[in-house]
Amino acid sequence: MTKTVVVTGGNGRVGRGVLAHLNEEGYRTVNLSRGKRDENHSDVYLRTDLVDAGEVYSSLGKSDADAVVHLGMIPTPDETPGYRTYESNVMSSYHVLEAAGALGIETVVLASSFSAIGGGFEPEGITVDYLPLDEHHRLTPSNPYGLGKQTVEIAADGFARRVEDRPRTIISLRFPWVVDDHLARETFVEADRTLDGMRNSDNFHTQRNTLFTYVHMSDAVQLVRLAVEASVRGHERVWVSAPDTSAETPTRELIEDVFPDVEVRDALGDDDYSSLVDTGKAGDLFGWEPRWSWRQIE
Repeated sequence: MTKTVVVTGGNGRVGRGVLAHLNEEGYRTVNLSRGKRDENHSDVYLRTDLVDAGEVYSSLGKSDADAVVHLGMIPTPDETPGYRTYESNVMSSYHVLEAAGALGIETVVLASSFSAIGGGFEPEGITVDYLPLDEHHRLTPSNPYGLGKQTVEIAADGFARRVEDRPRTIISLRFPWVVDDHLARETFVEADRTLDGMRNSDNFHTQRNTLFTYVHMSDAVQLVRLAVEASVRGHERVWVSAPDTSAETPTRELIEDVFPDVEVRDALGDDDYSSLVDTGKAGDLFGWEPRWSWRQIE
């Protein structure tokens, strides 16, 4: 039974949310972060350079952990040189997987990203073969951030193939943009979310390249906990999304306008604003169903 969960990058916005949720659910939590403590939810704080293999091994060894949630990565590619972004995200993940396997930690949850598919921060338009996206869609990243996330997933495949010294369960969660109430109101409610309105905004390319996805913090942290509690064997990639798009324009109209030549599959929901990402695998593996929608904000 999982009792202690290490969260790397617990000082970050999502990390603080995950720690708070795990704390509320009765878990003993340990925050591994590079800077000084910046949260009040973890039971233990260990300052750790996640790119240093020895520090990762030492901190995980001191933590007496049953599971690790690895969020401590560079979140965007625009604040560090490309090689540093790639190196930090890939090597920190490798060190966490390696140490977890050696120390007998059974579960590792990795923060992958929408960028792993070749969307997000790509300068060119996203390649979409069919909608809604699922875990079988091909990956076409080219920038250091997206390449790093794809490499993290490939490394996880390799660790799962090991006979010994491997975590039993490795889950790569492909997160879109995670919003809280404040960000949701500012971004969705106080802006023009029609297709024409978004086209006139400064970030339409990014919204298109992430298929107008998002997820609320409450759904994201619940999924992390369910992944920590799962008894899945091997490595699984899992898409994460809210139940709807971030657009006020109905989904099928959105597809016809923005992705007119893309195959639309039966998995696309019947709701007028169904997400362009299929989260059915998260439901099958963990019983997770995203519930929060920006449309419910009054």
